[in-house]
Amino acid sequence: MPSTSDLAQVRHANAIGPIPVVFLHGPWLLPTSWERWAGVFDEAGFAPVIPAWPAGSPSRAAGWTAGEVADHFAGLIGGLEHKPAVVGHSTGGLLAQIIAGRGLASASVAIGPAPFHGVLPLPLSPPRAPAGPADVSGAIPLTYEQFRHAFANAVGEEEAGRLYEMFAVPAPGVPPLQTSGAAFAPWSEPEPDVAAKDRGPLLLISGERDLIVPWAAVHDSYKVQARNEQHLTEIVELPGRGHSLTVDSGWREVCGTALTFIQRFVDP
Repeated sequence: MPSTSDLAQVRHANAIGPIPVVFLHGPWLLPTSWERWAGVFDEAGFAPVIPAWPAGSPSRAAGWTAGEVADHFAGLIGGLEHKPAVVGHSTGGLLAQIIAGRGLASASVAIGPAPFHGVLPLPLSPPRAPAGPADVSGAIPLTYEQFRHAFANAVGEEEAGRLYEMFAVPAPGVPPLQTSGAAFAPWSEPEPDVAAKDRGPLLLISGERDLIVPWAAVHDSYKVQARNEQHLTEIVELPGRGHSLTVDSGWREVCGTALTFIQRFVDP
């Protein structure tokens, strides 16, 4: 069940009238990571909606699968009077593709998106490797060293520390494990409908220095998604950027890239 805050955002978006843009964050972040983006899209005439994960945060959603999280967001989107654009980062990027494959998005942007079945597997790095079986159903916190190594590797030490204090939170172990194994586990749950006739245009964004979802994995997702003959699929690699590209000091470039793509197809 969506939170009171999320439902209020939906009512507000319906009341003011413009096309909504729904922002989906990934594990180890919170909806507040999108607040600056929401301001930019609001100024551009869209109605931003930045919902929380089930139970309010990734750490409280321990035990939820990626498919269940997608169902949660799909239910929230179903309450919008206008079909929204959807922007997602990391596992949120995978969720954005799943939502688009269900015909619920007017346009989608997936940033450093977690992979799905049929694309290259991700190398195990600290943010995806649980310490033991208990982590699969529980919440996994990141140490600063893990965050610095894999998430904020493309920024300076001072900025990495600031980002860790501002944004890093524990995350559930199940969706990251599902997505890290999605490429070679045919029974893995998170899989978008890449051939959907009502998918809408899709942009994939990769950071050149992203260690969590490297270019090869994003490009492989692109090749699979580009088989959709009904809708445009594009990909762009941003030089010098890591997995923290949506929240670090270079966020405006990424935000501008997403906004420009959406504006090509959606009139707020």
